[in-house]
Amino acid sequence: MNNKKIQVWLPLLFSITMIVGMYFGYKMRDALPGKSFFYMQKTRPIQEVLDLVQSKYVDEVNTDALADTAIEAMLSKLDPHSVFIPSEQLDRVNEDMAGSFYGVGIEYTFFNDTINVTNVLKDGPGYKSGILTGDKILTVGDSAVSGRKIKLDELRKLFRGNKDSKLPVMVLRDAVQKKFIISRDIIPVSSVDASYMIGNDIGYIRLNKFSLVTYREFMTALDTLHGRGLKKLILDLRGNGGGIVDQATAIADEFLSGDKLITYTVGKHMPKKDYRCQKEGMFEKEPLVVLTDEGTASASEILTGALQDWDRATVIGRRSYGKGLVQEQYDLSDGSALRLTIARYYTPVGRSIQRPYNNGQAAYFEEVGQRFHNGQVFSADSFKTDPKNIFTTLINKKTVYGGGGIMPDIFVPYDTSAFDVTSARIYTKNILGDFAYHYYLRNKTQLDNYKTSTSFAAAFVLTDNDWNDFVQEAAKDSIPLNNISLKERSDLSNRIRSSIARQLWRTQGFYETSNINDEVVKKAVEFLNK
Repeated sequence: MNNKKIQVWLPLLFSITMIVGMYFGYKMRDALPGKSFFYMQKTRPIQEVLDLVQSKYVDEVNTDALADTAIEAMLSKLDPHSVFIPSEQLDRVNEDMAGSFYGVGIEYTFFNDTINVTNVLKDGPGYKSGILTGDKILTVGDSAVSGRKIKLDELRKLFRGNKDSKLPVMVLRDAVQKKFIISRDIIPVSSVDASYMIGNDIGYIRLNKFSLVTYREFMTALDTLHGRGLKKLILDLRGNGGGIVDQATAIADEFLSGDKLITYTVGKHMPKKDYRCQKEGMFEKEPLVVLTDEGTASASEILTGALQDWDRATVIGRRSYGKGLVQEQYDLSDGSALRLTIARYYTPVGRSIQRPYNNGQAAYFEEVGQRFHNGQVFSADSFKTDPKNIFTTLINKKTVYGGGGIMPDIFVPYDTSAFDVTSARIYTKNILGDFAYHYYLRNKTQLDNYKTSTSFAAAFVLTDNDWNDFVQEAAKDSIPLNNISLKERSDLSNRIRSSIARQLWRTQGFYETSNINDEVVKKAVEFLNK
């Protein structure tokens, strides 16, 4: 009997429940801050200001841009490496760390508002479709790109897209228009700039970053060099701004034996975390040199610091950048992201790599440039360190320093030939790259005789006629080279050779050629040969 009474009242109960739910839903939908039935937290002034600007300001305002600016201003009060990444930049940032993207596989530059193809990735999408170095690009898809000052970001977006998507491209080749259909595919962004043997037993590997594929690429290079007689290694981390720390610690594991500590992190809201060796390495006992400079940062410094603390490698070059803060990326609701510093890295002996930033971000980022003015890149003795930041290594008990990057064991001063005004103007105007590109187009048959970057580096010589052509190109930009010294001419000639090698074999050719006259590499070879 009771069940029957309940069944009679059920429809009414359901109706009342639904009406109550609708009422509260309506009240919560557009409630003002502080007026909502379930409102628990007071609105912050930053949101109140944005709301007032949006509803009361005299002119139309992009409040999204205002909010981005407010976030950046807030982060500037924290540390130099906590950053906000707008949604339109996030894909590009993530691609760099992923080690690949989907595109067409060509390199290009502008000459007289015309896009010239300067390099085509072998076996890449552009290569397979028939695009050649020297082609002038007229249209990409439905967009005309020749004869107007198109922005690089706009051009990059035109070339990139989904895997297997088709991209029509019109080019001008030998005064004839040709149309190609390129099927976009994965384009690797290699971490290994160069990998080759110097002499019979010294190997050289240069890493430009630590992406998701760096450890795999490094191991492939190391294995290849082992097959060529590798017994000693030069690991070049100059200019390597860091990246994914797990990739750097995995490489450290290849050099360190046992379960040695590689690095550890500590933060206010993060418990101490140790990174230790976990497996037998491929190169644990052989002689090892690491090259550093003021561009060596973050994950590169963690790797270098671990090898130095355990007396496993000799560090040659100049003091590294000094970035020892841990960032973690958080994706935000509008497609943007926040990279927030959550901890500090320490080397095995307890050194903090991070240099001070208590004088503000402007002073922090200017500090590297100041090293050129106060002599730190020219003399090892010019670096002043806090006595509290002096440590000893774990095996040989030698002195090492913290609180401002990694100090090398063997200092090699900055090459002043790259520091003069003439060289700076040549780089700014990209005269070297432009000359190498046009030299390649004029001398392709001759250059085809060099089958490898090694043979080119060993045998290619710049003639007097080639030098005179370069002088004329520089003169077009009002850069006189007729009265420079023999040393300056020699230095520039070596850079021209390296730029031509880059045109042929990209970074592999560039570094294999330029390293012949690189004082830091020569010092490393001399040390290993002893």
